[in-house]
Amino acid sequence: MDMTNADYGRYVNAKSKPSPTGKNCVWAFCVGGLICTAGQGLMNLYRFWGLGAEEAGTAVSVTLIFLAAVLTGLGVFDNIAKHAGAGTLVPITGFANAVVSPALEFRSEGLVMGLSAKMFVIAGPVLVFGISASVIYGIILVLFGLA
Repeated sequence: MDMTNADYGRYVNAKSKPSPTGKNCVWAFCVGGLICTAGQGLMNLYRFWGLGAEEAGTAVSVTLIFLAAVLTGLGVFDNIAKHAGAGTLVPITGFANAVVSPALEFRSEGLVMGLSAKMFVIAGPVLVFGISASVIYGIILVLFGLA
């Protein structure tokens, strides 16, 4: 059977069920809000335990990254993301998932060539760009005497 791209597009549209956009947006908002609320709760807890604002913020980041990585390793994060959609992409938990998922996928290739080499396949370009941009920004500030 020979189909044009337009014919194939019509065929796919006829067979696929419509996405409940409104429901998906509400779920993403609620789950993202729950993650942020948990982060604020952790911040309050760490501040109660005597950490300063900056140290508590760092502890919250580390805790959320750790929890997202563990939940990804256990396969729970993917199940949550399946129902919550973009709500799990709150930057810090989504980043942890992006680092751990490829590492788990390639773990059969060994510790170095699998886990270690593939860990930053998705997040690596983001890290390289972020670090490079910050270095360039710093150089510009120093050159113009703004630092």
